[in-house]
Amino acid sequence: MSSIISLIFRLTAKLPLPVLYYLGGFLGSIAYFLAPQLRRRIRENLRQADLPCDNKTARLVAIEAVRSGLELTIAWTRQPEYMVSLFHDTQGWEYIEQAIENKHGLLLITPHLGSYDLAGRFISENLPFDLTAMYRPPKKAYLEPIMTAGRERGKGHAAPANASGVRQVVRALKKQEAVIILPDQVPQAGEGVWVPFFGKTAYTMSLAARLAVMNNVTPLMFCGERLAGGKGFRLHIVPFSGVLNGDKEHDVALINHNAENLIRRFYTQYLFSYNRYKTPAGVTKLDEK
Repeated sequence: MSSIISLIFRLTAKLPLPVLYYLGGFLGSIAYFLAPQLRRRIRENLRQADLPCDNKTARLVAIEAVRSGLELTIAWTRQPEYMVSLFHDTQGWEYIEQAIENKHGLLLITPHLGSYDLAGRFISENLPFDLTAMYRPPKKAYLEPIMTAGRERGKGHAAPANASGVRQVVRALKKQEAVIILPDQVPQAGEGVWVPFFGKTAYTMSLAARLAVMNNVTPLMFCGERLAGGKGFRLHIVPFSGVLNGDKEHDVALINHNAENLIRRFYTQYLFSYNRYKTPAGVTKLDEK
């Protein structure tokens, strides 16, 4: 199965980016109109975030989610040089340069926003040292070797979201390298705390906060903004706002706040179709405590 999917990915990734963009628009529109549960979740999450939740906006969110999925074929199969060529503007790179000058490890944080995989590859190719991205194995097991092979190239490394992966990213930060982490995926029992996300309590991973308060580590937010018409991408590097103090709930909530600020800038490109407020197995619901 992996070999067949890999071939499909490689063929899809060969399509010009504008073609992928419009294909995502077509498939995303179909998915939106045929899936009432998807429509409800997107609109509910937009409403919770106090963002426009009309049908047009919600459909665009679904379209952008499909575009993001199609872009994974590029991120996992195309050569790094091609991926770098898709980025036509970079804003805030000076914050990375400052961290390097200070001899700090780089903790690069992004929610599931824009083209996060391609943005990570662009950053990796422009750093003078290695970059390690944490990941949770996909639900479809046959996708994992394709994903891992795509990320384990050049200066890029992949760390699974388990104890071994945590040790791997800690070592990378201590060596003053870079780590990417996406903090908005619901963690497993024991790996998170209940804190607000867009005003509603969500079970949120605590790992990013733990890494952010390590000595000589600079946390930065980033986003790979998708440009209209399949014209490429723009990378945004944003300084972390607020003061981390080592209190787990405070620091996790602060990371969520920074993620919210970034999402509001590009909200149609955020994965509002995800069930962010679910209670994972083995976790006591907040109202039951």
